[in-house]
Amino acid sequence: MTKSSPVQLSLGVSLRDEATFDNYFGGGATALAIQALQRITTTALPENIMIWGARGTGLSHLLQAVCHQASDRRLAVQYFPMADVRGYAAEDLCEGLEVMDLVCLDGIEHICGNKAWEQALFHLFNRLRDAGKPLLVSSHTSPPSLPILLPDLKSRLLGCVIYHIESLSDQDKKNALIMRASARGFELPEEVVTFILNRASRDTAELFDLLNQLDDASLQEKRKLTIPFVKDILGL
Repeated sequence: MTKSSPVQLSLGVSLRDEATFDNYFGGGATALAIQALQRITTTALPENIMIWGARGTGLSHLLQAVCHQASDRRLAVQYFPMADVRGYAAEDLCEGLEVMDLVCLDGIEHICGNKAWEQALFHLFNRLRDAGKPLLVSSHTSPPSLPILLPDLKSRLLGCVIYHIESLSDQDKKNALIMRASARGFELPEEVVTFILNRASRDTAELFDLLNQLDDASLQEKRKLTIPFVKDILGL
């Protein structure tokens, strides 16, 4: 991958266009993590960062936002969704990645217990360190609880600067949905958001998928988002 090419895996996995920092809603301690992520490709002394949190906290969104930001700066980035690449030869995929300006490993928990992947990532840590390049890792399991077999890899991960991404409150989720709708160019009334939250999954990723469905249906049928319309489209 050259510095002028888009951030995209050769394995057919690409980044979501909407996964940007402007399109992410997070408050409290999460704001500190976002600031660190935004600096990871700009500091003269890069540091390895690990973020972790429950499912639905937007870990993949944040890693991809970093990749988009780095790509805008013409930096070479490799993003690995570990759940999708764990079936590939670890040594082959990790070979030569130290030439990248940034490597992102999304969902490190998916390779725990896989000796080949653990060994390959341990060596990747060392090569990136020697090259002065940062590594960004995410996990849905708290770092100390990761069931990693290789002690040296566990030590490297725990040596990262670690940030906990907090789950959103119901009010935060309302604000996030309204903000995301506004970014997509349509209005989402608060009473509709409340209706959705009272009846649909509380998982943020699933809520955003529902929002995409509603946006598409609203455009196709040229109707505003009302509670009866949402009930009809989503079957709630």
